Parts: sequence; structure tokens; C-alpha cells
Amino acid sequence: MHKQLIECVPNFSEGNDMNVIKQITDQIETVDGVRLIDVDPGKATNRTVVTFVGTPEEAINAAFLAIKKAAELIDMSKHKGAHPRFGATDVCPLVPVSNITMEETVKYAHKLAERVGKELGIPVYCYEFAAQEEKRKNLANCRSGEYEGLGEKLSNPDWKPDFGPALFNESVIKSGATAISARNFLIAYNINLNTTSTRRANAIAFDIREKGRVKREGGTLTGKIIKDENGNPVTEPGMLKCVKGIGWYIEEYGIAQLSFNLTDITVTSAYQVFEAACQRAEARGLRVTGSELVGVIPLKAMLDAGKYFLKKQKRSTGIADDEIIKIAVKSLGLDELGPFDPKKKIIEYILEDDSANKLVNMNLTAFANETASESPAPGGGSISAYMGALGVALGTMVANLSSHKRGWDERWEEFSDWADKGKSYLDQLNHMVDEDTIAFNKIMDAFGLPKKTGEEKAIRNQAIQNATKYAIEVPLKVMKLCYESMEVMKAMAEIGNPNSVSDAGVGALAARSGVLGAFLNVKINAGDFEDKGFVEKVLAEGRNIENNTIALEKEILAIVESKIS
Repeated sequence: MHKQLIECVPNFSEGNDMNVIKQITDQIETVDGVRLIDVDPGKATNRTVVTFVGTPEEAINAAFLAIKKAAELIDMSKHKGAHPRFGATDVCPLVPVSNITMEETVKYAHKLAERVGKELGIPVYCYEFAAQEEKRKNLANCRSGEYEGLGEKLSNPDWKPDFGPALFNESVIKSGATAISARNFLIAYNINLNTTSTRRANAIAFDIREKGRVKREGGTLTGKIIKDENGNPVTEPGMLKCVKGIGWYIEEYGIAQLSFNLTDITVTSAYQVFEAACQRAEARGLRVTGSELVGVIPLKAMLDAGKYFLKKQKRSTGIADDEIIKIAVKSLGLDELGPFDPKKKIIEYILEDDSANKLVNMNLTAFANETASESPAPGGGSISAYMGALGVALGTMVANLSSHKRGWDERWEEFSDWADKGKSYLDQLNHMVDEDTIAFNKIMDAFGLPKKTGEEKAIRNQAIQNATKYAIEVPLKVMKLCYESMEVMKAMAEIGNPNSVSDAGVGALAARSGVLGAFLNVKINAGDFEDKGFVEKVLAEGRNIENNTIALEKEILAIVESKIS
């Protein structure tokens, strides 16, 4: 139901000519559904790292346009720079951010790579998760020899590109090659210490990072380095996987920091690094005072952090995302060195530029007035979804009150689980408030299509049927969500805080109304749909949900009445 999002971080072999860089990034900004987040040019490296986020198809389209423009503007035969490179667009990793798996992201990486190879005639090597053979997983292997060795590499059968020509022709002499991948999200995360000592900060960083430290005799920092039979230093692994780190002193803040790169937040998250830093700092007589996020972070990572600290406090996690994020920010001290604005630091929030137009973001009066206006939307479908949202909000409230009830401390987790379940239904039903209005508008748009010729009439009719089907499916989904959400109200009527049992009952009434109201929308939209087999099936399913809802409502109200009386 929520949008899939991927991040794209192309590196272009130009870091000095801002006119060239802007022409490339302008291409990215022409694509709807994509947001340019950061442009970071480096003079010494003669390289610019660009970050943008978008829905998958739109993101790879933006990447393609940028790669095409870079090949037009950058001549690799004249390129000099401190960073390893072999192409005008040197690397182009795709990163799953939200509601998308790595497997799906790999498919998009291959789709982009194939298009770049075929349409632009650029040799493409796929690396990391997108690699099609083991030796190509490592970017350093794919880029070995750099641009200067590319002609020889392309002529080697073992290093035939995954896509594009295996020829060092005139076009490739100018463009070089490109490496495209799917990789995990990387977070740059600094942790603040109450010291100015870089040496002590390094000691903590070495405790934590995966690479650890070089082993020394006696286990001291000054002992002789222990070497293996080949004469190489023996290392002692650190505490956390997929973490790189060092200590440094920041003149601007007058403190030492632990500077970490978290290379796979599905393995080690920011809050786990923070907790490890607190532990190791205390063991070394120091204290963590806060932390700093460099760049952006996925919403899930912030919610996971907030929920972790709420659970430490034995508090319910079934609360609003804004509140969970506030707990994360305060617990991690992300606002110690400056304000932390979730709208500028959390990827999904950065992309919510249309949030002001959403019905669910209106205040109560504005929403009611908009409903009462002469505009046909929002109508009964959106109101049904909102009744369901309000219903399960009440059930979730009872769960949260029960989780925090004095004397019920040992049951906090039981009620937190119910609150989480209620919050999930609430989020989905809030989404459906706008989705129902969108479905209605799609029908209106379809009716507005031209109908002069036979072909136009056929296209218009198909568009009307497609939009009508969607306008049936949306309220049917609302029915299911409202009915399923009543499990929360039933549980809270049975085992929740008895002082709030009436709230569980009102929640059940609202959810029931949401089901019945949504079914009216299903039926009125089904009347204009030509596929009568589909209509018959949907109406039968709707009647079944309606009957089950009415029965469950009676059951819940009987529990409520027995406790009230």
C-alpha cells in the first residue's frame, strides 16, 4: 500500500566544473517521483557523489538520463583525479530504502545496466548484490586497472562486461565503463564523547568496529605487534559486524567523536552502535554525550531505534510515529550539536511534498468542512475509512492505557503488542481515507477523456472500467481492515483497562459503521462495472464481511455492557 522507494548514489568523474555537474543533476530533477537529496563535489578527487531517492522505475529512469548526460559531457581520456575510477559515471549503486527487498532492487539494477549497455553503448559491470559471478561482487575487482587499463580489460574474455560492448571503441574511450550495483543502505554516524583525546576515541572505535584492532603482546596498546606465519599482523575482531570506524577530534565542536560507517543496517543498526559506544566509553572512564547523523536515514531505522528505547523503559511501542521518533532523537542525543529535523533527515519524510494536500493532514474542522462542500469528494468512502480509523484508534488507546496502568507493570508487553497491532490498522485506514478520494478522481478523469473517434471511445471505456474496478477494490479493502481491526476492540473489552471499556465499545461501533458504509460504496460502484463475474464475487465477499462484522459487534457490545452494568 505504501510506496516502494530506492536510493541511487551515482558517482560522476567531475568535481570541479559545476556547470557540468548541474547539467547532469538537472536531468535527474526532470523525472517526477524522484527527489534530489545531495550533491557533493570533490576537487582533489575530481568526482561528485550525487544522492537521490524515488520510486523504482522513476529512479532508474533518472539514473539512465544522468548517465547519458555524463557520457556526453565528460571525456575520460582527459580525466585526472585522486579517486579510483574507470568511467564518466564511475559507479551507480541502487539501495533499497522502503517496502522493497534486495532481490527486487537487484532486478532494477540489472534493468538499468541492460539499458545503459544497449542504448548508450557503455560497458557495464554489475557488482555487490547485482553481481552475476563471485569475483565481480567486489567493486575493486571490477574497477582494477582503472580507466587506463580498460582497453586491456575489455579484451580479456574473463572480464567481458555484463552488458554493453566489449570494445574500447571511440565512444567507450570517451565514456569509459560504469559499475552498477544493488547494495545495502549505508549510514554515516558519529558519536560524541566527553573528551578531547583522539587516542581514547580510537580505542573505543577499535573495540566496536568489525575490523577490530591489531593484536599486541600482553594485550596492551604499546605491546609488540603479533604476526602470523606469513609475517602479517594478526587482528582481533571488534564487537559489531558491518561497522567501520575511527576516532577523531572535531575542532568545530571542541570534542572527540567516534566516526562510524554502518554498511548494512539490517545487520547492525544505529542504536546498537550507540549502545556499544556507551558501554565501551564507560569501561574506559568516558561518557557518550550524544550523536550526529551525517546525511539521511530510512524511517524504519529511526522507528526501530525509538521502539528499542521504549522497550527498555517498558513502555508501549504502539504510539504515533512522531512520538517514537522523538524518543529516538532524545535517546541517541541526535540534537546535541544542532537541531534534528525529521523532515530533512528521514528519507520518506523528505519525499512527502504533497502531504499538505492530504485529507488526513487536515484539522478536524477543515476535513468536516471539505466533506460538507459542494465537491463530491471526499465522500462516503473516505468517511467510512476515517470512521474505521477512529474506531481502531480508540481500541489502540485502551491498549496503551492498559500498558501504562499502575499495578499492571508486568503486563506492559502484552498490551504493547495489542497497541502495535491497532497502530498498524490505524495507519492503513488513514491511508485509505485519501485512497478512496483518489479512486473517485480516477473515475472522473476517465470520463473526461476524448470520445470523438472509435479508438478514443474504446480507450475511454477501458479507462472507465479500470478506474471503476479500482473504486470497487478500495472500499472492499476498507471493509476488510475495519472488520479485522475489531479484534483489538474485542481484546480490550475483555482484558483491557476496565475504566476504558466503553471506549472499546465505541471503537467497535465506529468500525462496524466503517464496514457498512464502505459496502455501500462497493455496491454503488459495482453497478457500472461490466465484468459481472467479478461483481458477483465481490458482492458475496462483501456480504460475508458485513454479516461477520454485525455478529462481532454484538459480541463486543455484550462484553462492554456486562462490565458497565
